[in-house]
Amino acid sequence: MSATTQDAPPAPAGRGFGERTAPELGPDVVDRTRDRTATLNQLLLASVVFVLGILVPLSEFAGDAVLFFTGVVAVIAVTGATLLVSWNRLPRGWVAAVPAMDILAIAVLQVAAPESALSLLWIFPITWLAGGFGLLGVFGAMGAVVAITGVLIALSAGDVTYQTLLLPLVLLAVAATSHLSTRRSEAQRTLLAKQSHLLRSVLASTRRQEQVVTEVLDAVDFGVVRIDADGTVAVANDAQGRLQRALDPEAGQPAFRDDGMTRLPPDELPVERARRGESFDDQVVWFGSDPATRRALTISARRLTDPDGRDAGAVVVSRDVTSELNALRARDELVASISHELRTPLTSILGYLDLAIEDPGLPETVRADLDIAERNAERLLRIVADILTASSSSPSSVEASLARQQLDAQDVVRSAAEAALPRAETRAITIDTTGLEPAPVWADPMRVRQVVDNLVANAITYNKDGGVVYLGTTTDGASSWILVRDTGVGISDADRSRLFQRYYKAGGARRAGTGLGLAITRDIVRAHGGELGLHSSLGAGTTFIVKLPALSTRGSAP
Repeated sequence: MSATTQDAPPAPAGRGFGERTAPELGPDVVDRTRDRTATLNQLLLASVVFVLGILVPLSEFAGDAVLFFTGVVAVIAVTGATLLVSWNRLPRGWVAAVPAMDILAIAVLQVAAPESALSLLWIFPITWLAGGFGLLGVFGAMGAVVAITGVLIALSAGDVTYQTLLLPLVLLAVAATSHLSTRRSEAQRTLLAKQSHLLRSVLASTRRQEQVVTEVLDAVDFGVVRIDADGTVAVANDAQGRLQRALDPEAGQPAFRDDGMTRLPPDELPVERARRGESFDDQVVWFGSDPATRRALTISARRLTDPDGRDAGAVVVSRDVTSELNALRARDELVASISHELRTPLTSILGYLDLAIEDPGLPETVRADLDIAERNAERLLRIVADILTASSSSPSSVEASLARQQLDAQDVVRSAAEAALPRAETRAITIDTTGLEPAPVWADPMRVRQVVDNLVANAITYNKDGGVVYLGTTTDGASSWILVRDTGVGISDADRSRLFQRYYKAGGARRAGTGLGLAITRDIVRAHGGELGLHSSLGAGTTFIVKLPALSTRGSAP
């Protein structure tokens, strides 16, 4: 027997031959209710008759007492038989014999006292027949009413009045009402059974899906945490549990920023940020102070909303990237070592090329070839310098090499514009410096010039022929801003998310350069305690905004 059959609600009382059985319920459910239906209906009638049997001796009875008690005994006998017979083992139609015998017993009672209201007892078996045995039960009830009408007419000695026909009409109305009520009840039970079956199916499917999701989450090697709207952790997979046990800051493991040296305040831990409602991508956190055993995690958080649009918490995903970051550091060290070894011979080559070019007896054709060699050697030296800078350009290392002083950003930007002008003129690009205003900054002049040179060079490289590069500076007294805006091709969303990664070149490998300029620029700006902002859309150009401190901070003065 299926679980659906076992859990289905019982069938309507008294269902027998001619009944409609819902497929969801099954025949076994109907069989189990047959005994109970017969017992309840018969006990109800027997209780009323028993009370009448007690009241008759206590009052003046105008009828045939012997015949009356014969009817009472008949009803009680039928009740006893109903309790003893196992109706589940008999065909369904046999149950209809019980209300049929009740009709006969009530007829005996009515004959014993024709002037009494005992005829009202026929309502019990008529209701049972019409409501419990389908259409055949209705036809049986109608036949019983016809027979009852004959009995009443016979008892009235031919004096038929509206009172004689009133009871049969009432019995027919009761039969019809009982049948319709039973059909409505059956329809509701069938609907409830279907809904129950559907709910059980959905519940089973949900449990299977939950089990699959749990198994998948526990199988992956990155941690997943589900945080409810009230900040409590609702779900955490096995990987998150392992990471939590190994790297829990509250257990004594200190947490550091992505540079591995700046201590991370407790309120800036990723889970705390997620609890406050923040969303973020790839926050790198180092756990542990021992370089040999510390681990690095990259953590992202996404907010969740319920169907009504309200905040439903967040999902925090963490991944161990210690090996990747160590590999990147090893790569940078290798590249820096190679670049350092290349720098000395390149400097020597440039020196000898300068001496050769300055030789007054050098033929012009040879001088032209040497000029080309010198330009390419200088370009190669700049690439090597960029690689060396990128290999050691974490904010902490750059900050340690800064020589800050008070200067005017307007002068630095104007000098960078003048140096870039010949390159811009080759493509008919205009450099607009009308937006330059006095803007004091507390910074390293060489590093700020490097930032501006990189941004202006990119604005020219990715601009359209005949385009414009707008430069501007301004200040509010506490901070100063440098703006570099072009009218070029813009930056796509895919490029924007990776634009500041080292060795990444927007637009693909066909673009010139090493892909280090913007990464170096951002590190320099951050080392000054500033910020580098980007606004861009395809076809509408790109705007970079550099924010730097305008005045010396405490302890930064030379």
